[in-house]
Parts: sequence; structure tokens; C-alpha cells
Amino acid sequence: MHKPLLVPEFLDRARTHYGDSEAVVATTGERFTYNELGERADRFSAALQERGIEKGDRVAVLDPNTHYHLEAAYGSMQIGAVHTPLNYRLTPDDFAYILEDAGVDVVYADHAYAEKIEPIREEVPTETFITNDADAVDGEWEAFDAVLEDAGTEYDRPEMDEEEIITINYTSGTTGDPKGVCRTHRGETIHAYLTTTHQGISDDDVYLWTLPMFHVNGWGHIYAITGMGAKHVCTRGIDAEWIFETVREENVSYMCAAPTVLNMLIDYYGDNDIETSGANDVRIATAGSAPPEATIRTIEDEFGWYLKHVYGATETGPLIATSDAGRHFEADSDDRFAVKKRQGLGFLGTEIRVVDEDGEDVSQDDKSIGEVVVKGNQVMEKYWNKPEETEEAFSDRIEGYYHTGDLATVDEHGMIAIQDRKKDIIISGGENISSIELEDTLFDHPEVSDVAVIPSPSEKWGETPKAFVVPTSGDPDEPGISEDDLVAFTRENLASYKTVDRIEFVEELPTTATGKVQKYELREEEWEDEDQMVGQG
Repeated sequence: MHKPLLVPEFLDRARTHYGDSEAVVATTGERFTYNELGERADRFSAALQERGIEKGDRVAVLDPNTHYHLEAAYGSMQIGAVHTPLNYRLTPDDFAYILEDAGVDVVYADHAYAEKIEPIREEVPTETFITNDADAVDGEWEAFDAVLEDAGTEYDRPEMDEEEIITINYTSGTTGDPKGVCRTHRGETIHAYLTTTHQGISDDDVYLWTLPMFHVNGWGHIYAITGMGAKHVCTRGIDAEWIFETVREENVSYMCAAPTVLNMLIDYYGDNDIETSGANDVRIATAGSAPPEATIRTIEDEFGWYLKHVYGATETGPLIATSDAGRHFEADSDDRFAVKKRQGLGFLGTEIRVVDEDGEDVSQDDKSIGEVVVKGNQVMEKYWNKPEETEEAFSDRIEGYYHTGDLATVDEHGMIAIQDRKKDIIISGGENISSIELEDTLFDHPEVSDVAVIPSPSEKWGETPKAFVVPTSGDPDEPGISEDDLVAFTRENLASYKTVDRIEFVEELPTTATGKVQKYELREEEWEDEDQMVGQG
């Protein structure tokens, strides 16, 4: 029997089975049941149709992690409109490009970010502009709550096909203009099923939104948490004190965090005598870069939380792999750290391969390096209006697999370990050096709070590793350790050719909204006087 997989059914299920249960803890202090959340989504659906929005039209959402984001997303998808979340850290010019590229018909923008849309209104095809606080923004914006009140709850849900595009998520654009990643009802649904399974989501979970909802639909959690009837705890930005306080007060059981957020929590914990949990045990998922063993140890042994390391990309759902493989380590053994820092095993129904330049699988010796390619139902359909980029992404080394651009090794169990992005491998004197390995080593030093390693120009070697270090002191002028001492530390812990040669202390590293370090910014500055890059793989 075939039943279409459609994303509005996640909210449908929650309303049917958990209608009177608390669904959302809002940033405003309000609390909504699933019946109330569903009614507000219905009203947004009706309001969109009153404004001429039809199936296939694009509705953009520019919002931190508030209940408005959930309502706008489901309100759009219930009428078959394409949910197009926007990264709130972008500039007006970035938004102008995306709104034009996607042909966006409606923008809902949080009042704190509407000012980035206002200057470009005349440049984009968008005709309807809605915000959650019209009095707080310049220009003519409709007020979200007034729109809902006027709309009523009746709307027409069109017939939908699981192969139709329902979301467009734009990449961060670190190597050119952002690309719109098109995902279907089927792809989103299967990804949410996989996330529910591998992340162990259940109806009594309390999920804290420390990960941006705009980022690949919050790694699919706008669907998975909703469909399971669990509770969303919304945010308008995060800091360590607030996270710990909310975990205790709301009995949070599950959250996601980039390694930079983990570091923020660890730094705060080290300076304060606090309880790290409420009534529920806490598990936390991280991705973006492999967490150092010292980070995993602190999260698990001192916080008492359970860490899951997952892996993927915007184009892949995002989640395609996990190191949460308990049969490959003893629960209380230090051996688990080496396993948990790997990107791990493919999700159910997901085929992950590591292939060489000829498209042949590399040896499972954990030494041979190749590119990670993936095939799975959660992988994107295409890039919006970019057929050539789509073709390249699925055919570079081997036909029919999405090419991640990540270089990895694979062990005897098939667990992958990312060594670098192709463009970030450091080739010094003909030797390939993993920036991740260098970063992991430097993370073990107590005076290092955060670090990014990139290739730096070298007349002798072509390029040589350079580390940008955020000192634990927080002051790059008084880092508490010398550059020479850190260089010596890497020489004590790594093969001689892998050691870092140059150190620069900085106050902070450039990051995306999800906490991923933007190495390309560091690289561009480091190489601005050179004619070309060396050893880009």
C-alpha cells in the first residue's frame, strides 16, 4: 500500500493525539497547546490564501526560534506553499538576492530583523510583508497577530504530491552566491523519521531550540518534535547562563549545539557552581566539526549529559551519519571518546561511501583519504534554478551520489572520520596535513578556548599550518601562554611534519549562525597578497 508522505501531517498527528498537551513554550512567556498552535497555523494558512498565495508560491520566514516561525512554516506548508527560511545573520543585499532568486511572494520577518528587509522592498518581487510587532519597525508591515485574528480558521488544503518541492533552504554562500536547496515532502518526511529514530525522540521530550530553526528546518526538528507530540522551548538568542537555567526550569531533555556552543557552556560551567539538569536526563547532539575528546569528556562526565555527534550538510537533509554506535564502545570507557568524535555510521537507508579521484572506494584502513559521497531518500532534489551546479553535485567523481566535498577515512566498521574539506587540506612540502587533527591537539591545551587552523603562505613549503587561537583568558593581548609554547605543544603531541608553525591570538573566530567556523574568511585575509592558493586538493 502506498500512502503519500506529506509534511503537514506532522502537525495533524500532534493535534489528533496531543491536542490538549503543551506544544510550545514561547519567548513571550505564553504557552500553547497543540490545538492552539494548530489553530494559529490554520489562521496563517487562511490569511495567505486571502492574499492570493497558492500551492507552489514561496513564503519566506526570517525569525529567531519563536512560535511565530513554527506557525508561519506550517501555515505555509498546509496550503502547499514553499517554506523558505532565511538566515537572520545575512545582510540586506543577501536577502535581496535570495528573495529575487526564489521569487518569494510573502515575507514574514521578526521585528528585530525587518529592518534588513525594509531597504530592499522595492528591489524584490515580494508583495506581502508581515511582522510580529508592526509598531517596532519602519515601513508598512502587517501585524502577524492581527492578520491571524482577521483571517478565521477556514482554508482550502490543496491536493499535494510527495515529490513536490515544499522547502527551499539556502546554503550559507561561503563560496559564492547562496544556492537554494530544494527538498520535497518525501525527503523532509523521511529525514524527520530518521532523525526521530537516531536521536531517540519521544512524546515526553522537552526540546530546547538552541539550533536555528532556519538551518535546514532546524535539522528537521520542526517536523520530528512536532510529529511526536513533544514540547518545543523557543528562544530569541542564547547565552550559557540562560541555557542552564532553562534546562533546569523546563526540565529540558534534548537539544542540539555546535561545538562553539559546547565550548561556551563548558567555559560558563567552569566559572560557576551550578546544576546542569532538571528532572530529566539530558542528551545533546552536535555537528559542524568533530568535538575534541576533552569536550566530550566534560559534557558527559561532568555535566552528566549524553552527547551524540551527527554529520551532514544542507543538501543532505542534513543528517546522514551518527557516531552514536554503542556496540562499538563501552559506555563508561574512555574508548568511547575516540568513537564519538568520528562522524560515524550512515543513518538507516543511507548509503555513504568514501571514494578516490576515480570514484573507487578507498580501503577501510582508516588511513586512505577520499571524498564522502552519499545516496539517500533525505538528500536534496536539486538546487533551485541551478541545473549545472546540480549536475556537478551528483556526478563529480561518481554518478548518482551527492558529493559532500568532505575528505574522510573509513575504518573496518564503516565509520567515517572527516579529515578536512577538500579546499582546507593543508599541503605542506608535499605532505597532506589535517587541520582537524591540529585543532584537536590545540584544544587539549588548557589555555585554548577555541581554534581554527588554515594553510598560510610559505616560501619554503608552499603553505604551512597557521592557528587562529581564542585564548581561555579571552584577551588576545594577554593570552596566558606564548606562541612559541603552543608551537612546542603541537610538536610534543604530533608527528614533526604536522606541527603548527604560526599562531595568531584573536578575540573570536568568524562563524555562521549555527556556530560553524568560517575558515574561508580567515583564508581570504591570509592569502590576499598571493596570486593563487596552493594545494587546494
